[in-house]
Amino acid sequence: MRVLKTFSIIFLFTVACNQEKTVNRADDPEVLHRNEKNLTELIIHDIFSPPVASRIYTYTSLAAHEALRHINSSELSIVAKLKNFPEMPQPDQNKKYDFMLAASKAFYTVMFNITFSKDSVKKFEENTYASFKQNLSKEEYENSLAFGEAVGKAVMQRVATDNYKETRGMPKYIGTDEDGKWRPTAPDYLDGTEPYWSMMKSITLDSSGQFDPGPPPPFSKDTASMFYKMNKEVYETGKGLTKEQKDIAYFWDDNPFVSHHSGHMMFNTKKQTPGGHWMGITAIACRKSNADAVKTARAYALVAVGLLDGFISCWATKYQYNYIRPITIINDWIDKNWEPYLQTPPFPEYTSGHSTITGSAATILTALFGENFSFHDDADKEYIGMERDFKSFLQAAQEASVSRLYGGIHYRLSLDTGADVGKKVGNHVLKVAN
Repeated sequence: MRVLKTFSIIFLFTVACNQEKTVNRADDPEVLHRNEKNLTELIIHDIFSPPVASRIYTYTSLAAHEALRHINSSELSIVAKLKNFPEMPQPDQNKKYDFMLAASKAFYTVMFNITFSKDSVKKFEENTYASFKQNLSKEEYENSLAFGEAVGKAVMQRVATDNYKETRGMPKYIGTDEDGKWRPTAPDYLDGTEPYWSMMKSITLDSSGQFDPGPPPPFSKDTASMFYKMNKEVYETGKGLTKEQKDIAYFWDDNPFVSHHSGHMMFNTKKQTPGGHWMGITAIACRKSNADAVKTARAYALVAVGLLDGFISCWATKYQYNYIRPITIINDWIDKNWEPYLQTPPFPEYTSGHSTITGSAATILTALFGENFSFHDDADKEYIGMERDFKSFLQAAQEASVSRLYGGIHYRLSLDTGADVGKKVGNHVLKVAN
């Protein structure tokens, strides 16, 4: 087989070298936006799965907030309210700091240690620090870097104990042929993604099963059963998709690594993760509302925590109930030639990950920016060439959720249940972290 790999982003080295070298100010949120954008590019390049990407966004964003918050004496620590974090370093009152530079150093210290492309991270750092170095005294510059590194290393203490390493190298999950249970799906028949993610230490949840929604409808071959009717709905919806429904499905796909097959040819494309899309929406909201640097850092951190705890909660449900995907049932029972509009991701169906994490992120953003916050979502434009308008974060989350039905990869019940759990996770994050 001839394998042709195509990539949807410019080489990270080029991105790092060609960034604008603007004069940074201690209160300029654009530095934070640029740092997060660098991280998104690297996550795409390194092909991290959506759950793992949420972990990376969380620790980097928390580190940045913990260093930056000292710009404003009234801004409280977030990690002090979270689980299993050490006490954070404090600035020396007798020293001068640029806390935006410190936040960048904290961010990149964590980023360097939990991603793969080390050379790219160093290029991002060099470019970010250059204008600071031009505008700060040597003492303030070095003080800021030292403080940021100390914060980053403190966050890394929590990283080292969150069970991520313990879940690497565990046995692969290949599913089962048991009726109603998940097994690998076409076209690639991949093993289950992150089957042990429920073992991860959550950031705010009491346990990965805190918001367990209970089991889905039981498997049944009865055409009058709820199980059969759910599959029939996916099948009929997929056969009658309108252009608008196809656009919605593709817009919210956010599959980080899609394989395309044509005869003996195969090629792959890279895109943002669903969490990356919502971090991009966070940037849009911050810019539109003219959020200052501290609020921007807080928004990134809280949304990221909502994503990670959302994935931990959802993945616990997925692998507990191990529910079968529509493509398997439809091909076996209804139409052997049917294909979903989107590629089915390699893990159990119930509940919907998109619905859960978008519900969580939208709930947090609504609390931060308001219920009727309209926005133009172009966070995915450079990757898929599409943009859409929304009247609120919750409207966007609802569309993201139903997009998975249009894509042919989820049952409506799993969407609604996931969205409900996501809102509970988001509200819990706000309760704990605020």
